[in-house]
This record gives sequence, structure tokens and C-alpha cells, in this order.
Amino acid sequence: MDDQLALRLQLFREGGQVRPEVADFVTAELTSLESEGVTVTEATAGMLTSHLMMALGRLLDGEPIEQFLTDDQVAAELAGHPGAVARARAVSVRAERQLGAALPESEVNFLGMHLAVLAQQPPSPPTP
Repeated sequence: MDDQLALRLQLFREGGQVRPEVADFVTAELTSLESEGVTVTEATAGMLTSHLMMALGRLLDGEPIEQFLTDDQVAAELAGHPGAVARARAVSVRAERQLGAALPESEVNFLGMHLAVLAQQPPSPPTP
């Protein structure tokens, strides 16, 4: 994780925009991706980070998350990225288990899109 993405996480945490457990959860998910060789930087994962932080925060605060008019288009696009869909569903299961926040299908789809884009990035170099 580069310094800019670490700063994004820090700003979410210290700015009180999300609960600490949400920031911890998202940080752990990013760290897991990175340990698998995925390039996790501000440029590649900044939007994923913010989207997941805000979605989980809204769910924990009891705010509704509405379906999007583009849900069918997103689902169709994801048909070519089964690994990203599986990963998004696994993140949702972990979020429900660890935070009590079950992501609705539309959020799972958008998370899948972020993960599909992230998977297309060149792998990170091994850490010495």
C-alpha cells in the first residue's frame, strides 16, 4: 500500500467519517489483496477504498442503500469476471460476520466492478 492510500485510510479514520471497525475491516481487506500480489495503491484502489468505507458506514448507521438503475448493466459486465464476483461476495460475507453489515446485491456488484478493475492491474513487485 502506498503512502497516499494509507493517508486516505488515515483521513477516514481520524476524520470520524467511519467507525474504527469499518476502517480496520477495509484496511484488512486491502492488506489481504496486497498479500496476494494485487497492486494496492491510491491510483488502483482509492475509489474501492472510499466506496467500501462509505457503504459499510451507511449500513452500520442504518441508512438505506438503494438499488441503482444500472444494476442490470453492472451484473452483465461482471459475467466476464467471475473471480471478482466471488471475491466481492466473500467480502460481503466477512462484513456481515465481522461488522453485522450485509451488503445488498447492488453494492456487491459495484464492489465486484472495483475488484475486476483492480485485478487487471499489473501485479505488485514482491516485498523484500
